[in-house]
Amino acid sequence: MGLKVDVRKLEIFNKVSKEGSRQVADSLSQMSGMDAEIEVAKINVLHMDDVKTHLGDETAVGIFVELTEPPYGYVLFLLDPADSKQLAQSMVPGDTSAESGFSDMERSAIQEIGNIMTSGYIDGWANVLDTTINMGTPTFSYGPSHKIIEQMGGWPDEEIVFVLDSQITTAEADVDLTVYTFPQVQELVELVQAIDLDTDIQEDTVADERFVN
Repeated sequence: MGLKVDVRKLEIFNKVSKEGSRQVADSLSQMSGMDAEIEVAKINVLHMDDVKTHLGDETAVGIFVELTEPPYGYVLFLLDPADSKQLAQSMVPGDTSAESGFSDMERSAIQEIGNIMTSGYIDGWANVLDTTINMGTPTFSYGPSHKIIEQMGGWPDEEIVFVLDSQITTAEADVDLTVYTFPQVQELVELVQAIDLDTDIQEDTVADERFVN
């Protein structure tokens, strides 16, 4: 495959992660009434084998969605169960029907949060890549990490994954969030190669003090 990318465009991968995260925070604030902020580190590009180690096999809450337009692939949001429960209960206060695991109301709340996060994150990618990226319906999953990957359809047949560690802060909860983006690499490279460096990429992003490098 021809995966060569102009070195001047490599910073775009960092921009898409920050713009995607900014969109997540804005969407949560606007659609759920939360005053959400996200602190995000620089995106890491890892080999698939390293990602399997990075992911581990702890019990987690996963929200994944399939991209139905270039760059295709999947996006997986992985959250700690206790953090997820805290975030869900901030939307459905007083629902204590499930002391362990998740009640139907909590699952519904997390599903809605997942809809907001996946839409915001993918919109951020689309803004920077100057395209549209349609997606399927986000799916809620809870269990060992390998089971979440199996439900997603198994490990994609690609060599690299974009991994973004971040933290969502609201008045009610502090939530560690890891975003795994499994694009079809050839399709992603073609999108990046099509970007005109003479245009101002900064117009697609907004400076925000919520982000740190």
